[in-house]
Amino acid sequence: MAKKTRLGKGLGALIGGDTETEKVPDAEPEKKTEEKKSEEPGKELFLKVSMIEPNKEQPRKKFDEDQLKELADSMKQYGVLQPLLVQKKGNFYEIIAGERRWRAAKLAGLKEVPAVIREYDEQQKMEIALIENVQREDLNPIEEAMAYKRLMEEFHLKQEEIADRVSKNRTTITNSMRLLKLAEEVQKMLVEGVLSSGHARALLGLEDKKAQVMMAERILAEGLSVRDVERLVKSFGKTKKKKEKESDAVTLAFQHMEEKMKAIMGTKVSINRKDKNKGRIEIEYYSPAELERIIELIESIRQ
Repeated sequence: MAKKTRLGKGLGALIGGDTETEKVPDAEPEKKTEEKKSEEPGKELFLKVSMIEPNKEQPRKKFDEDQLKELADSMKQYGVLQPLLVQKKGNFYEIIAGERRWRAAKLAGLKEVPAVIREYDEQQKMEIALIENVQREDLNPIEEAMAYKRLMEEFHLKQEEIADRVSKNRTTITNSMRLLKLAEEVQKMLVEGVLSSGHARALLGLEDKKAQVMMAERILAEGLSVRDVERLVKSFGKTKKKKEKESDAVTLAFQHMEEKMKAIMGTKVSINRKDKNKGRIEIEYYSPAELERIIELIESIRQ
């Protein structure tokens, strides 16, 4: 008698309906018709682990080895409790959802796993893989942000549409994607889990990528809290604005001096600063006669 299983909450709504579990018999010439029938889309069956391959485009790239081992130990005792979602692709089956379970099954030494065969286009596969990972909180912040970005760029979905698909509000999607503005070194810290999302969001207040990296390194070295970082970033912004104002005032002063010298010399004068103490004055002339006049003017000043 066929065994009935319902898929996980969230994905079940997307995939729809109950599915029947039916073990595919070993390939025998006289049973080809029966095996083909069992592979109809929507039916749950048992597939050889060796016939299944992961989807290269799936959002999740990093898998925790300790968690995989724990799941593998559980599978050795209880088996695979939730079927994989796969799609027929040539001579093998491509995983749409359930790569973590597939990896754990291989680690446990299982030869077969329960699976449901479906047919989806590229966008649907991407959405289902993302939804499964987001619901289980399996993605690191950068993987999640990259997945949202891909849905927007490749499939032209708006943030509101993505939010609706993954059951999150639009602000959450926006804040997630903002993490991609961080320096690559900081993003790597997020992926490795040495930097929290809260710290990373605080660093977004620094537009300069080098400043982000320096502050991130300080967070790790000094064990700064998120509030500490927010305070330091705010202070950094005030200092930067102060320096910009001071710089603007100095620039205006030198422009004023250039105008005064131009009025005295009767030609264009440029002041080029090397630093706050040194620089170079350039006086332009446009004919030998004008050069002679400028020299006479300078000599008269010396006298």
